[in-house]
Amino acid sequence: MNISFNPLVRLRTITAFVNMPTDRAQWQASLSQAKQQCDAIADAIEAQGYRVQSIRIVSNPFGEFINVSGIDSALADLQHITQLLSAINTGARRIRFAIGEARNAQEVALLPQLIAAYGDLCNACVNIDLDEHGFLQTELLAHSVQAVQEIARTTPRGEGNFNFTVNFNCAPGIPYFPASYHRGQHHGALVLGLETPDLMVADLQALQAQRQQLDHADWFKLAFERLSQSLTEHASAIQRCADGVTLAEGWRIAGMDTSAAPSKSCASMVEVYQLLGVPYFGASGTVEASALLTRVFKSVQGVTPIGFSGLMLAVTEDQGLAQASLNHEFDIRALLTYSSVCGIGLDTVPVPGDSSTEQIAAVMRDTGTMAFRLNKPLTVRLFPVPGLSAGDKTAFESDDLCNCAVLALP
Repeated sequence: MNISFNPLVRLRTITAFVNMPTDRAQWQASLSQAKQQCDAIADAIEAQGYRVQSIRIVSNPFGEFINVSGIDSALADLQHITQLLSAINTGARRIRFAIGEARNAQEVALLPQLIAAYGDLCNACVNIDLDEHGFLQTELLAHSVQAVQEIARTTPRGEGNFNFTVNFNCAPGIPYFPASYHRGQHHGALVLGLETPDLMVADLQALQAQRQQLDHADWFKLAFERLSQSLTEHASAIQRCADGVTLAEGWRIAGMDTSAAPSKSCASMVEVYQLLGVPYFGASGTVEASALLTRVFKSVQGVTPIGFSGLMLAVTEDQGLAQASLNHEFDIRALLTYSSVCGIGLDTVPVPGDSSTEQIAAVMRDTGTMAFRLNKPLTVRLFPVPGLSAGDKTAFESDDLCNCAVLALP
């Protein structure tokens, strides 16, 4: 049967959260069941005209089921999981895997070699919490900085940091990688993640004639109402479709992340800002527009919001943001400012290869402080690029990444 897919709305992911047992013999059954639930939902949603781009599986913390006593045993276990995933992925949909969170220095130290060996099937995060005095956990943060630097040195062009992020104030259940994790309580949960920049651009383009006749406040009110109504219409239709799927015992739809989730394959969020009236991303008015867009994502009706459900500004995953960096239209300080009214923090940001431990740690602490002070989920996913300095252009080769300017770490 030929299906005509909606060109404006896609599902970036259907993400399954599963507890991997300590017994290796049970891994195949656990992974297969998770994949089967995702496929059942994907088939139903695609029958309604919405393309599903990827299936993702997120485990409990990898130290609970992978042998982390040494790098050789950890690599062997991950190799086995890779073989199992290859065996069960008989369809055309992309499958990705996250090994959950690293919880201590020993586990963090394993990540550079695991990521270098298995990349897209070894997504991982570290969650930095507050200590008993209300300060960020500096020891775990320091180990995370070391991991970022080691991944930069041991993966081509430092691209391995695409698979590692540091989370601040992030709850379990995020469907997007590599911030995804859970600690057992989400076993059997399925979370949907959208990709909707094309829809937002189409909606705002349709309103441009009216924009010329309105003052600024009325224009923003109209834009908000149109974007919220349109996103609600599609998100609730997808949610109803997923809710109608009969799942295996113990599995459930936990919610939807309503973030726009831009990528190389859709419109840039920069175009959304321009259609709202911001001359360019980074110009005066960017903060206000960011706040408006955040309100849109959090206003969606008919779904259970989960994850970020907010504005994502991923520098190397958005062609418009990548070009804006080359045009020197924003810097890291600006991204942090915008994070105060939206999310996701500093996501996929290339920085100089010789960035010091102190510089990386300081910008992580700034982001973490904002996350807890403002009670919002923020992440840091930096790409120190070996051999490049601030202002240089990257030469990434990953299909997921756009080439952009290396941003200075202030």
